[in-house]
Amino acid sequence: MRKLLSFLLLSLCFSCSKPKGNIEFWLTDPQANILLQKQINSEPNSETELQLIVDAETSFQLMDGFGFTLSQGSAKHLLEMSDSARAALLGELFGKNDTDIRISYLRLAVAASDLNEFPFSYNDLADSLATDPALENFSLSYDTLDVIPVLKQILIINPDLKLMASPWSPPKWMKDSKDTRGGSLLEEFEGVYACYLVNYIKAMKAEGIEIDALTIQNEPLHPGNNPSLLMLPEQQARFIGVHLGPAFAENDIKTKILIYDHNADRPDYPITVLSDSLANPFIDGSAFHLYGGEIDALSEVHQAFPDKNIYFTEQWIGAPGSLKGDMPWHIKNLIIGASRNWAKTVLEWNLTSNPELTPFTDRGGCSQCLGAVTVDGDSVSRNPAYYVIAHASKFVDPGSARIDSNLFEGLPNVVFLRPDGKKVLIALNDAKNPISFQIVDKEKIFLAELNPGATGTWIW
Repeated sequence: MRKLLSFLLLSLCFSCSKPKGNIEFWLTDPQANILLQKQINSEPNSETELQLIVDAETSFQLMDGFGFTLSQGSAKHLLEMSDSARAALLGELFGKNDTDIRISYLRLAVAASDLNEFPFSYNDLADSLATDPALENFSLSYDTLDVIPVLKQILIINPDLKLMASPWSPPKWMKDSKDTRGGSLLEEFEGVYACYLVNYIKAMKAEGIEIDALTIQNEPLHPGNNPSLLMLPEQQARFIGVHLGPAFAENDIKTKILIYDHNADRPDYPITVLSDSLANPFIDGSAFHLYGGEIDALSEVHQAFPDKNIYFTEQWIGAPGSLKGDMPWHIKNLIIGASRNWAKTVLEWNLTSNPELTPFTDRGGCSQCLGAVTVDGDSVSRNPAYYVIAHASKFVDPGSARIDSNLFEGLPNVVFLRPDGKKVLIALNDAKNPISFQIVDKEKIFLAELNPGATGTWIW
């Protein structure tokens, strides 16, 4: 009798406190083959005492967005589609209609990444012994054939899209290895390389493309990619403090300077750079991947320098991909984990791949990188990363604030307060059994349930 009375009181409380229009619930449940589907009724029929309490009075970072990297390979796949099929796919990815997933942030490679057909820079010289300190041969070169045309189409769909750029390597002639792969930037060319990056920002702006943020070097402790560069923290600090920061200031460039852009196992790297008195004033924040370490290392850097921002910029999914295995890990560690550890962006790796997983460079390019979507002619398949990002990007607008919510075993979660006043909860059932719980937001109480391995997004 007591249990029945308790349930009736809970039901009455729920009925009286429903917000107008009820709570909106979107579900991905790999075991039930439910893929980002809006649910008609999210209320379980069972009683529960578990309470997920939302506290909008306690807020953290503002979100810049969720998205992917637009590699040269991704752009090529899109350009190989018919105009109508490409327009439909780009609309689905970047549009703001009810059927779109509303990607709000893209990362670009400064010149080639390892998902290019071959490595190149914007200042390659035919003579292997030549140098060009005046950068007379600077050109956006191959990007004008694929990345830039596709990006312009995307910006027509979403002109508010934010862009981050990351170099994989300077021109070979600036490096001690004289190779696209590995090696270090010669100190004598640090000032020239700063001008090279200034030229890139200006050249992209001339194309109508604003670069919001620039990381100094993709994976500076991994010189095994092609292209790649080894850049230790002391050099990165000197490069920013002595060369790049002053060059940006002199040219009135507002692009944010981000450091590190590598794994969470080395929080000492960004802390070292941020501790440099010359570099620190020019740095907006630190960028991370999670191929090593634990996601809470992001908070360690935030705690050391709370006035600097945190970004999560890359995580790949290997082909052929497994929604059942990949999605829970990425939701838990990235969408939820990175956001709960101060990240303003959460970006997966490549936007598209083709069935052959090409292109990729020789001597270190990624041969198993699975895109958010696979493009085969005009045919499109949606892969795990698509649903990972969509569960956030579709509902969490740029400018949303992460707000507080409690954690209990088996249900990692994160909550955002959007600029329009609506709240968004993303939660994962990380347990072995179904979990029923109450979503408690002051006087509002909603009942919810998730099966094992399922991800839900609630909006109210």
